[in-house]
Formats: sequence, structure tokens, C-alpha cells
Amino acid sequence: MNLEKSIQNYLDELSSNSPTPGGGNVAALCGVLASSLGVMVCNLTIGKKKYLDFEPEAIRIKESLSSFKNDFLKFAKRDNEAFDRVMEAFKLSKDNEAQINFRNEKIQNATWEAAIVPAEVIIRCNEVLPLIKIISERGNQNSLSDAGVAASLISASAEGAYLNVLINCSSLSNQVTAGEFLKTNEIIFNEVKEKSATIISSIIKKITKRNL
Repeated sequence: MNLEKSIQNYLDELSSNSPTPGGGNVAALCGVLASSLGVMVCNLTIGKKKYLDFEPEAIRIKESLSSFKNDFLKFAKRDNEAFDRVMEAFKLSKDNEAQINFRNEKIQNATWEAAIVPAEVIIRCNEVLPLIKIISERGNQNSLSDAGVAASLISASAEGAYLNVLINCSSLSNQVTAGEFLKTNEIIFNEVKEKSATIISSIIKKITKRNL
């Protein structure tokens, strides 16, 4: 997502027949939104008498989440750039064997890069979740639903990123290496899904209990 453009511009581009921005970009954007919601919960906690004991940690978590937000924004940009390089590689000449070999090498290198970016998104998602868990447990309890949405968005971010790792790995010629890379990402992705589900379940129980 280009911050210099309006949300409407972004949505128009997303809805167009252009392949970028696409699913990988949106997956990273979900991470941006989740981190931003986490920062909001911290801001709604800091300065409140009820949470003075937690305030120093809330400040540290806010700083970390702000950093993660910037990371996800960079990933969104890199995802577009990586896909563009794949498309550029496919446009290379293939009139003779040398050109064909060069073209194939460029395609493979670009595809690897296109797989690496969403893999980094999954890793960041796994690093963000413990912070969301803490603020859901100790942060402003009037913002429980916001923390829950943050956890849900991180889950969506990781799942979207995993789908992009999967499709790029399926296009790689070295399926042994691709399979190993995919397995590593699958493990981290499953961790994110499990952790986020636990956080969301706990939040739902808290809110439900409050309403009884």
C-alpha cells in the first residue's frame, strides 16, 4: 500500500485488472491494520489509573507494535516489487537457447524472492501475537474487541501470506528445496493460527462472561 495515495485509490487499484496490488499485498496490509489496532489499545491503556502498574510494559509494547507496523508496510511494498520482477522476467526474450536459459534463471530467482517476502510476513505475524495476547489480558478491558480484531487480522495476514508462499513454491523448478521451505513456513503458519484462535477464544469468553 502506498501511503501517499488515498484508501480509495488503493481500493480502485486492488479492484482493477492489474495483478498488483494483489493478495500478498493485502496479507501484509492485514498485518499493518492488526499492529495499528494493537497500538490503539496501548494508547487507550496508557495514562489510565486502573492500569498504572501495566503502563511501562504497555509503552514498550506500543513501541514494538509501531515497529512491526512499519515492517508490514515495507513487506506490502516489497510484495508488489517482487511480483513485478517476476512479470519482467517472463517478458525476456527466448529466441535462442542462451536467452531461454537466462530467462528461466531470472524467472526462478524472481519467484524465489516472491516467496521469501510473504514468508517474512508469516514470521512477523508470529512475533506480533504474543504482544496482542498481553494487551488483551492486561490492557484496557474496554478494548477487548479491538484486541480480538487485531488477533483475527494477524491470522488472516499469516494465512494470506502462506497462500502466496504456496503458489510461488509450486512454480519453482527445485521442488526439493521448495518443499523444505514450504514445510518451514507451514509450521510457523500453524503456530500463528493456533495462537490467534486461543487469543480470540479467550476474548470471546471474557466478553460473554461480562454480559451474563
